[in-house]
Amino acid sequence: MLRPRSYKVTDMSNLLTVDRLIVNQKAKLIEVTQEYAIRNENGDQVGYIRQEGQTFLHKAARFITSIDQFLTHHFALYDDAGTKILELSRPAKIFKSRILVRDGNGQQIGQIVQKNVFGKIRFDLEAAGGQLVGQIRAENWRAWNFAIVDESEREIARITKKFVGVAKALFTPADNYIVDIDRSVEGQKRLFVLASATAVDTALKQDSRGIDFT
Repeated sequence: MLRPRSYKVTDMSNLLTVDRLIVNQKAKLIEVTQEYAIRNENGDQVGYIRQEGQTFLHKAARFITSIDQFLTHHFALYDDAGTKILELSRPAKIFKSRILVRDGNGQQIGQIVQKNVFGKIRFDLEAAGGQLVGQIRAENWRAWNFAIVDESEREIARITKKFVGVAKALFTPADNYIVDIDRSVEGQKRLFVLASATAVDTALKQDSRGIDFT
């Protein structure tokens, strides 16, 4: 395992320059800790997401009950060199999720706030000062396809399970999805897009053992 390093704002991680990412959840017989590999369209790993800060009781609750979906979750996103790019925290919730987003140094970027639990799911992207900087929008009430738009309604990224055009088809659509990012997106907006894929999966897919919104 690579030793994690903090992300410096002045650095340009290779993970921040890739415009098509495949988020690949690691399959486990018994899943008590969520882990994801992040690959480019050639299948090369360029980063990973890891659930962190779980206590023994938290892991036990995940193993024997479905109450885990209502508890607080912490994730960190690293590039392939082990540099921490993002920290994500989902506070305890009942229905709608809220994801707190910080950079690799722990500096607050903003939050991703789920707006509804029925119909076409939407999340607001809010900067640290509370201003709306974009949205994640489901394209229908069941499909795992989302558009990410900025504050001017321009689409800047998409999250989808369609694997057309991926060079190495060594994954299954059931456990993976693609994040396509407009190459003009940079800075904190790109970090928000990277956070969005984890936020959607954590808020919706991982709730399937309880109330199924997907």
